[in-house]
Amino acid sequence: MSDESGRGRGLVPVQYHQFEISDEAGPVGTYVARDHNGLVRVTDDTITVMTGIHTGDVDVTVILHGRPPAPDSGPWQEIVEISAHSASGELMVRGLMDDLDEELPVLSFNGPGDYRLRIHARGRDSAIDLAPDDVTEWYLIQAWPAPAQEVTVFRQSDTYGATVRAR
Repeated sequence: MSDESGRGRGLVPVQYHQFEISDEAGPVGTYVARDHNGLVRVTDDTITVMTGIHTGDVDVTVILHGRPPAPDSGPWQEIVEISAHSASGELMVRGLMDDLDEELPVLSFNGPGDYRLRIHARGRDSAIDLAPDDVTEWYLIQAWPAPAQEVTVFRQSDTYGATVRAR
């Protein structure tokens, strides 16, 4: 029996090695420095997912869950889990400077409150610092309602993440 509440997949525009997760109505979480885990950083108002490519599109899948899912044992090179708060119930994946062609599901699908996000990445070493025409990076974001907790790092194995952690 699946506890999946929703799912979506789409291309997300990247600029300056990043795309964002944010709620325009307020802060999303507790500060996490970019060198903490090499994949996700958190400032007061934005969760930034760091990409290997400088500019282009990445493939992002969002899966919404009613309870914590089992960790995905697939081909992911980096997996980090963080807490996020949604003031408005509109916590969403966003491009830094460009809108998405088609919006992904709202991560705060249960309305305003606290959520847990498990962010997976693969392919970040494929085109570091480049602007490829084709997709070279894939991301999976799993979301479910949960009280705030410390950051959990499940996997760190790509070169790009190691470089970010070393800065």
